[in-house]
Amino acid sequence: MEKELIESIVRDVLGNLENDDSISKKSSTKSGGLTDKDYPLAKKQADLVKTPSGKKLDDLKLQKFISGEMDGSELRITAETLYHQAEIARSVGREQFAKNLERAAELTKVDDDRILEIYNAMRPYRSTKAELIEIAEELENNYDAVINANLIREAADVYEKRERLKGDR
Repeated sequence: MEKELIESIVRDVLGNLENDDSISKKSSTKSGGLTDKDYPLAKKQADLVKTPSGKKLDDLKLQKFISGEMDGSELRITAETLYHQAEIARSVGREQFAKNLERAAELTKVDDDRILEIYNAMRPYRSTKAELIEIAEELENNYDAVINANLIREAADVYEKRERLKGDR
């Protein structure tokens, strides 16, 4: 029952985001026209794929990790790479996938533990509307994650309408 409820709420929120003109098109201005011809980026546009510290893919060698010269944080995807991927997705008509990648790009700035806390707060009956709005403001103000903030605000409205906020049971 809860899984069906969550799926229904997610469909409503994503459906509303489809028509949200306030969502930025950051990827469309990042690199100037990536298309499916540039996919996969690591092979066809490797110069666009960098580690969080700016190293190129060719700099990633197993021996450097074993020796401690590099650590696992260098294996994390960057916002820039996700925006490039979104641009490619958009070029082949995969708008929803592009928006998902852009949301992911915004979240690269957020600590993993905080993302898990937000995920748990987003589950039905876990948060009040005020708590969800506070999370949205945190994402927007502290991380410039406007797309995600809008998603959480939209979810808060849907939860309120469907009586899925903390205390509604």
